[in-house]
Amino acid sequence: MHIIRRSLVALATIAALLTSSNTFACTGIELKSQDNVFINGRTLEFGIPIDVNIMVIPRNFVFVGTLPDGTNGMSYTTKYAIVGGSLDNGTEVQDGLNETGLSVGTFYFPGYAGYAPVTDANKANGVSPLQFPTWLLSQFSTVDQIKAALNTVSNASSNIVIVPTVFPAWGIVPPLHYVVYDKTGHSIVIEPINGKLVVYDNPLGVMANSPTFDWHMTNLRNYINLSPINVSPVNVNGTDLQQFSQGSGMHGLPGDFTSPSRFVRAAFFTATSLPQPNAKQEVLEAFHILNQFDIPRGAVRNVENGKVAPEYTMFTVVKDPENLAYYYKSYQNQDISVVYLKSFDLGGTTIKVFNANAGQTITDVSPKFVDEANPAGRPMTASLPQP
Repeated sequence: MHIIRRSLVALATIAALLTSSNTFACTGIELKSQDNVFINGRTLEFGIPIDVNIMVIPRNFVFVGTLPDGTNGMSYTTKYAIVGGSLDNGTEVQDGLNETGLSVGTFYFPGYAGYAPVTDANKANGVSPLQFPTWLLSQFSTVDQIKAALNTVSNASSNIVIVPTVFPAWGIVPPLHYVVYDKTGHSIVIEPINGKLVVYDNPLGVMANSPTFDWHMTNLRNYINLSPINVSPVNVNGTDLQQFSQGSGMHGLPGDFTSPSRFVRAAFFTATSLPQPNAKQEVLEAFHILNQFDIPRGAVRNVENGKVAPEYTMFTVVKDPENLAYYYKSYQNQDISVVYLKSFDLGGTTIKVFNANAGQTITDVSPKFVDEANPAGRPMTASLPQP
């Protein structure tokens, strides 16, 4: 009985934290290399520890959507193989890349997400909020295909409906919206508003949390004065005034961790980024930009019912659609790891899983030091000068 009571208290605490607007402060970006490869990446922040598995899902694998009452919704078969991350031992990915180069990211959307109620007409097409990304990745290869499919969402015969199904690991219906990128660099944002899926073109490739995507794009107009170019000196009544240091053109860039501020920073960091020669170097550039959104543990705290939840950047992910590479690092391990989707049998019969929560390894380079005058490590032949 005590174990059950403690479990219920823990579940209630998680539910309170997850419904707060201060949790899951993710940021997404897109970059283009000189050789025309579009790289996209994101951070994942959370106020409670979560377990992340990297999964490889093959073609021709059957998934079944879950309705709020626990019965089956939509049944579908994966057309494309997928690599991506799954939260808290879930069986489907919430952030991933498919074999055609299509990428999907799930972002928290508190206060705005509104899913469709289940009806007799739509329940056969229902999936939960956390199941929707796998359906996108498994069925489509381009943004245009998705836009065409979602145009029918308001009809009874539509092929997908997101319904308010509780995620068992969290005990709530997670409020979510989604960003999609294809290999050509086209991007859209999909938001469930009042039971309908609203689709926005995403010309900047940037993503954050609440409010709605169109609000963020309008808010950017407050910052059009920002520039990577330093401000020139000015003369005021015969007195020359110069900047104190580099970076004066970006004076006024919001630096806090709120969603609107992160969206603005992401938009300007990506717009001013210098393209790298190739995809691999652009991946590293994406990590450098996403480092600007790292939340150290303790800098952002949410308090609910006396419980303190320090939000921090748990994972950072970058996807290379040209080489079908899924890169990631975690708070516990800042080394960059990569999974190549082409390394797997994409027509296999089982899902492959790897737990991504390993701790940091620190390399001791002390034994690798060499004498400055003898970098090859050869024995010294000349004697030291006598005093």
